[in-house]
Amino acid sequence: MNSTSYTADEKAYSRYNQYGDNPMAPVGPIGIIPLKGSVEFSESVNYFLNKRRSEYQEHQLISKYPGFFRSDYRIEVNNTRFSSGEGKAVITNSVRGHDLFLISDVMNFSCKYKMFGKENNMSPDDHYQDLKRVILACSGKARRINVIMPFLYESRQHKRNARESLDCAFALEEIYNLGVENIITFDAHDERVANAIPTSGFESLSASYQIIKEMFRAIPDLDLSGDKFMIVSPDEGGITRAMYMASVLGVPLGTFYKRRDYTQVVNGRNPIIAHEFLGDSVEGMDILIVDDMISSGDSILDIASEMKNRGARNIYCAVTFGLFTEGVEHFQDAYERGIINKVFATNLIYRRPELVNAPWFYDVNLTKFVALLIDAINHDASLSNLINPTEKIQKLLNTRKNQ
Repeated sequence: MNSTSYTADEKAYSRYNQYGDNPMAPVGPIGIIPLKGSVEFSESVNYFLNKRRSEYQEHQLISKYPGFFRSDYRIEVNNTRFSSGEGKAVITNSVRGHDLFLISDVMNFSCKYKMFGKENNMSPDDHYQDLKRVILACSGKARRINVIMPFLYESRQHKRNARESLDCAFALEEIYNLGVENIITFDAHDERVANAIPTSGFESLSASYQIIKEMFRAIPDLDLSGDKFMIVSPDEGGITRAMYMASVLGVPLGTFYKRRDYTQVVNGRNPIIAHEFLGDSVEGMDILIVDDMISSGDSILDIASEMKNRGARNIYCAVTFGLFTEGVEHFQDAYERGIINKVFATNLIYRRPELVNAPWFYDVNLTKFVALLIDAINHDASLSNLINPTEKIQKLLNTRKNQ
């Protein structure tokens, strides 16, 4: 296939032509195993992967490699539970020789199971145990096992203070020792946790491009002039993320730091006394608060209120994960009072129906990106152009300027 036949979108995601126009041979037939809670997401990934693979017909890879092109790449797994709550994983089809991609949403609390006659919502711990069961069921049969865990399990327990457990590092080490070669996650709370498994493939990917693209679609008249728009980090921990977005968009940056009461511990943390702002005047400006996640959302709403008190015009929020652990009512109230205008979050994890249907919420779809990622990894191709959002964001900005 000649490179001139590629569309602009396909070029942006990089064809695998680092050795000319011929793609590298696939590791093996792809098998997508959606764990409980990831079925709907995996269905969309399968659709885009099928669409992507159909583009290879001129390369004759479809006939050369058995199983390369299929209408359905998914392989069903049954994570059954005994009445005692104990579980097991059963793979329904052969996985021998396959390049497997296990997709696990550890944050999907809508999944349930019965134990001693009572129905229980699945916790992240339950999802993680099911993931290990599936890995064990595939071990010794699959050619390679890759795990796509968009929200990294225990990622907020990435470091040890005093006599705390070091959960995230141990979990990564555990699934690596079970035979997983690649672990793919998004916006890890602290990417340095990869030091726990230095000899494995670990990628923490950004959704910046997709979020910015959706923001431009939702707010076509957004003015990115230096005196009209500012990126704000809610705390010092997320400053790197906010610095990147402010740099690629060419806008000012502000940040908050959390003043805490270190004499108390509430829910495992020192309570926040106040959010202090470091930055220029925000009067009359549109503000984009950037973070990795909205958990309860209290900090985001406190910051949005402070920005409004300082004269900000519109307040937007962009996160990779919208957990909303305390529900969406307080955000709905803030929206109705004009404190928050829009919230952008990805579909990488489960979103409760009332969140998806909220007038202020915008769902950022990452399934096409994940499908392209699976295809690239299956070829052992370079991921640099695919996972680096900078060039794509610049093209987006140039297109917007020329409109």
